[in-house]
Formats: sequence, C-alpha cells, structure tokens
Amino acid sequence: MRQIFYMVSAAVFAVIAITSYYYIGILWGLLIALPLFVIGLLDVFYSRSNVLKNYPVIGHLRYLLEFISPEIHQYFVEGSLDGRPYSREQRKMVYQRANKRIGTLPFGTQRDFMAQGVEFAQHSLAPVAPENMLFRIKVGGDSCEQPYDASRLNISGMSFGALSANAIRALNRGAWLGNFFHNTGEGGLSDYHLEHGGDICWQIGTGYFGCRTEDGRFDPQAFRKQATLPQVKLIELKLSQGAKPSHGGILPGAKVTREIAQARMVDAGEDCISPAGHSAFSDPQGLLHFLQELRELSQGKPVGFKLCVGKPHEFMAIVKAMRVTNIKPDFITVDGAEGGTGAAPFEFSDSVGMALIEGLDFVNNVLTGAGLRDDIRLIASGKVISGFDIVARMALGADMINMARPMMFAIGCIQARRCHENSCPSGVATQDPQRGAAIDVELKSHHVKNFHEETLTSVSQILGAMGYNDPARLTAAEIYRRLDNGKAVSYAEFFTQLKPGQLLGENIPEPYAVPWQQASAEHF
Repeated sequence: MRQIFYMVSAAVFAVIAITSYYYIGILWGLLIALPLFVIGLLDVFYSRSNVLKNYPVIGHLRYLLEFISPEIHQYFVEGSLDGRPYSREQRKMVYQRANKRIGTLPFGTQRDFMAQGVEFAQHSLAPVAPENMLFRIKVGGDSCEQPYDASRLNISGMSFGALSANAIRALNRGAWLGNFFHNTGEGGLSDYHLEHGGDICWQIGTGYFGCRTEDGRFDPQAFRKQATLPQVKLIELKLSQGAKPSHGGILPGAKVTREIAQARMVDAGEDCISPAGHSAFSDPQGLLHFLQELRELSQGKPVGFKLCVGKPHEFMAIVKAMRVTNIKPDFITVDGAEGGTGAAPFEFSDSVGMALIEGLDFVNNVLTGAGLRDDIRLIASGKVISGFDIVARMALGADMINMARPMMFAIGCIQARRCHENSCPSGVATQDPQRGAAIDVELKSHHVKNFHEETLTSVSQILGAMGYNDPARLTAAEIYRRLDNGKAVSYAEFFTQLKPGQLLGENIPEPYAVPWQQASAEHF
C-alpha cells in the first residue's frame, strides 16, 4: 500500500506541476519533485534494500544518519571513559603530551576503582627521585656483532601503504629527534623510512617485501643490500600479529602505487598478497636457522621475531629448538590480541589470539623456566598507551615497549576508524596524496618526540613512587588486578610463576606441564 500511495501521489503531483508550469514557484517545485520521483522509482523497482523498497526516498535518511553516527557518537555522546578501542581520556592524554601541555587530572579519577579488571601499582613510603632512570638497554646476545643500545619505548610496526608518506616521515623524524627506533611494519623499507635518519627496525613478513624473488620467496642478496644499511639497527621476523594472527592479507592492485610497489618489490597495479605462513621454513629449528641466516646476512645485527601467542606448545617447541640448536634470537616481540591493524576480519580481531598480559607472562615464564631468559630481550606490543601500562608490562617481564596507535595519535589520528577506506580525515592512514599532505612533518615529528619523552617521564615518576630507579627491579608481585569478586590479587598470584630452569626438571607446575610435554623441537 505504501508503494501504491507513493506512486499515485507522485504522479498526481507531477501532473499538477506540469500543467501549471507557468507559475515560477511550481517550476522550482518541479525541479525538486522530479529527482525525488526518479529516486523513488529506482528505490521501489531496483533497490536491493528492504528499507528503501518499503520507504522510498525517506529511507535514505536512515543511511545518512547511519553514515555520520560514528562522528555524532564521538563528538556529542561519548563520555571520557567510553571510547573504543581508546577512550577520549586516553586520546586526550596523548594529545597533551605530544603538545607538551599540562596533563594533570582535576578533581580525582572518574574510574570505578573497585571495578573488575582495574589494575594498580604498589607504591613505597621510601620513594626515590625520578632521575637518572635506566631507560636504555642493550639488544644483542653473544652471537650479535653489532648490538644496539635501544630506548625502552619505540614505534611499533606500521607499513608504508597502510600509512601515508607524510605519516611515515613524521614518525621516523620523531624517532631521530628522540633517539629511539621506528619499526617499518611488513610492507618493506621505503624511501620515506630512510629520509630523516631515524633508527630502523626492519620487519620481514610472510611476503618478504623488500627482499623477495619474483615468485614471492626470500631473496638473500636483496635482503643483504638493505639490511646492511647503517640506519637499519635491528631485524624483526613477523610470525603473527595480534589483530589477525596467522591470517594472510591482500592489498588490492588499485592501491599498489608505484612507490608502494618499489618498497615491496612487487608489480604496480597488481594484487599484493601476504601469505598466512612463511615459505622459508616449516619447523622450529628451521625458524632458528633462518634467523641465524638473517643475522649473518646483516653482518651481525640483532635479529628477533614477533608473534601473538596461540597454542602454548608451539612456542615451547621454539624454545626447545633453541636449546637443541643453540641458536637464540636477540629479542622476541610479544603482540597481544588487542593490537590494532588497518583492516582485519571481525572474527580474528575479536576472537583469535592471546591477550598481551597473558602472552607476555607466558613467554617470560617459559624462557625463564628453560634457562634462556637472560639471553633474550622481550618487547611488549598491544594497546599500551600510558606510563602505567608500560610499568605493568615491565612487571610481567617486558624489557621494552612498542607503541603503534598512540604514535598515530601523536601525529594527528582522531580514531575515525576509516583506515581501510583510504579516506582517513587526518591524512594518517591513507594513500590519498591530498589527505596525506595535511600532516606537517616537521611539527608532528616534534609531537612524536614529545610524546615519547613525556611518557618515559611518567614511567620514571611511577617507578620513583614505587621506590625504584631501574625497570629491571619490577616484579609481577607489585602490580595488582581486581577480580570479579572485588578482591585484588597481584600478577604473581594471578599467573603461575616459574623459577629459573624449572622446565628442565621434574617439578613442572600444572599449567605448563602438559604443553611442555607436547612440544617438540622437530615440529610446531
């Protein structure tokens, strides 16, 4: 009936308008009515939308409001603690630190301190002055000929292609200004990563972008050429990432520009495919021998791997292979399932992988239990944004922290969540040259440096309040987490803690005993 009423009404109106064309007002009405009439016809007879078939023309209002609803919610509805994945309060903190503005909190916290999941640190009645904190650490074991003196806080992997050229420039110049490293992400080592001289951690993914043959396999000579560049300080092999662990990806050919193709060593205009797994190895020992090959090809630079923990026995298999081969990575980056990416399947982002605190604690304890922890640096990555977040992850074993999205906030990201649409309003996650030009590289690079500096200042203040001047003194017993029954327990109580070498004996705690028995150095 609605469609019939609409059609009859529109026809009557059109007849009246046509027969009365000599009235100027009717002509203007006709200019408005005819397009709406045509839209209505299309909605009724050709639309795939149920709503538009039942409510021609008017139904478009629903889609308009739906289109702008994220902005309406973020600007007018969202509270200080409501935003996801980062709250307005967290984003504001980054913006303030990036601009070196006052970052104090007036009138007390808005958080429910007794709510489930709240974390807090134990403070000391004998605090120390937050000066001369040890915020640099050597990365590189006995097999490393060119160890690297790293900052405790660095930029996590974000590829050119996912981010704009100016975003990469600003991040790398900020790393140069602040003396910390910039991870390239798996999209290759582009000219924009090298333009401003910031230290580089070159990430190698399953597509071997920047060091691949024409058929997508690893090319040692192409790798050697770039890995030996003085600006490249570390090599990271990506096994999996938190946002979409063990999932491949594809960059459509329409987005593979000449510059992206050059950085990735692929053909411009052709689909760029990242396989789910590596072709250079297929078992734990093969992984370690490949890492050793990367170390030798790079002339002894620190090498490591990144993973989101999945099946516990598979990581334990790698650890057993370390003992069999006597090949150890210089560092391991543990990514959490809460980590971000430009685009990932809903199910992978929401339901696959281990959270950072669980994965980090597990990796730290397995290395400790296997007697290998002192030889390997641990890097934590995945929704770490504040000084307290860093302290809490260091208490679980992290030596260093990588941040991605907070660094994006520092160069202007507003969490519009359009990273996959090439329409980022701030010019950060886009390949649209006009949008990307909105980023003032010189200004935003100082914002990156400022955020890094102010965040480490926050870490030093928290450590000082806890009575320490060295992050290495933190333990899992000093960070507490509120449970659903209202009780707060320390991480040491929340997670089973292993003693050095405990996995090599017979007294293996229950959570570790079965997967350790399942693990084999021969296969995953």
